[in-house]
Amino acid sequence: MDGTESSAGQPGPAERSHRSSVSSVGARAADLVVYLADDTMVPLAVENLPALSAHELHRTIREVLQLPDIAVDAFALWLVSPLLEVQLKPKHQPYKLGRQWPELLLRFTDAPDEDVAMDEPSLQFRRNVFFPKWRELQIRDEEVLRLLYEEAKGNVLSARYPCDIEDCEALGALVCRVQLGPYQPGQPAACTLREKLDSFLPAHLCKRGHGLFAALRGRGTKAGTGEQGLLNAYRGVKEVVGGDSEHEHPLSTHYRAYLFKCHELPFYGCAFFHGEIDKPAQSFLHRGGRKPVTLAISLEGVHVIDSREKHVLLGLRFQELSWDHTSLEEEEPVLWLEFDGESEGMPVNKLLKIYSKQAELMSGLIEYCIELNQAVEPATLQDSGSGPTSVPGSLPPPTQRPKLRRQGSVVCSRIQHLSTIDYVDNGKEIKRVKPKRTTSFFSRQLSMSQGSYSVVQPTDSLEQG
Repeated sequence: MDGTESSAGQPGPAERSHRSSVSSVGARAADLVVYLADDTMVPLAVENLPALSAHELHRTIREVLQLPDIAVDAFALWLVSPLLEVQLKPKHQPYKLGRQWPELLLRFTDAPDEDVAMDEPSLQFRRNVFFPKWRELQIRDEEVLRLLYEEAKGNVLSARYPCDIEDCEALGALVCRVQLGPYQPGQPAACTLREKLDSFLPAHLCKRGHGLFAALRGRGTKAGTGEQGLLNAYRGVKEVVGGDSEHEHPLSTHYRAYLFKCHELPFYGCAFFHGEIDKPAQSFLHRGGRKPVTLAISLEGVHVIDSREKHVLLGLRFQELSWDHTSLEEEEPVLWLEFDGESEGMPVNKLLKIYSKQAELMSGLIEYCIELNQAVEPATLQDSGSGPTSVPGSLPPPTQRPKLRRQGSVVCSRIQHLSTIDYVDNGKEIKRVKPKRTTSFFSRQLSMSQGSYSVVQPTDSLEQG
């Protein structure tokens, strides 16, 4: 498995139970279970399972679920366990990859041997990482929209998609509308929401802490969040009457509105990977140690997310970075991200070092995403910039999609929290720099558009280290 079209990463909470997809394997037929995003099981009886390709199994699932042709591109088969998740290529044979699972775990995870021996993957039908968001908004089939909605909802509730409180409430209100129906002023909605709060909001917003300590940990949490904020947002969900949606099932408009709202999150639809970065040194003699991070990679770029604090540390479009990976026998595998920055007011190139046994997979995925983007016709880019996308639903889009640049937003980069290596192109040091290069460290980059990454040139006033 070369990782070019496969995506492996850190599973979300919804997949943290051991589930086997193959219950029996005989000479002719096998009972196979495929899981959907809402944990629904799709039992299948297939012939010659060891030789069955992901492409053939994908077709069988679409036929059983009676999905339209758009599902060919919108969904992919994944092997998922508590330790690793992999999006399969059409040519992959799921049964054989399942048999090779312990080797994949040893190669791409740091799991102890006892965990590797006990781990077993399940086969899941999930969103394709390479399915562009603009095509998703064109879907009209209710079941396809529902599957995408269920997967996005699970990622929001598990905090895999970090969201600001306002967005959690808006998304939770749409879940309320789907599960509870239209808001009725006379019904005891507050009691209902309180009983099922974790079905509508991420767990950290469901905690009912009080007092000074809770207020300090709230990081600016406003009054009215949680139950009351969700109730206010639920009350504001509007029903669509007439227009293009009059012949569409009412829930479809809310599914699409939920997805459109999720599209504002820069890591929507990403493949997720696990890694660590160096913490900034706390003092001259005290090194900072390491911080666990999640790497989110999509067709649009790369985001580094603090795994504990659930906020973005660094977000880069492919035009803004160079990258490479190193995997030497005597050293840990590393993914290197290089981008423009400043050090004490001076422009420098910054290097972020990400320790991960999945560095090879991440590098391959970045390269493949760039290749797909370069294959897009210029006409598609012109169409996307001609005006805002109109999405019929309970949350009509504004005249211009918001950029989610609230002060302190969880989706804004926090470069000050990163420990980077800063340098200029001839190797003159601002901080520690090794090895010295005469050009950018990495030739692997996308530099076809304006605002692309550029190597910082040294100046006569630059102090040498």
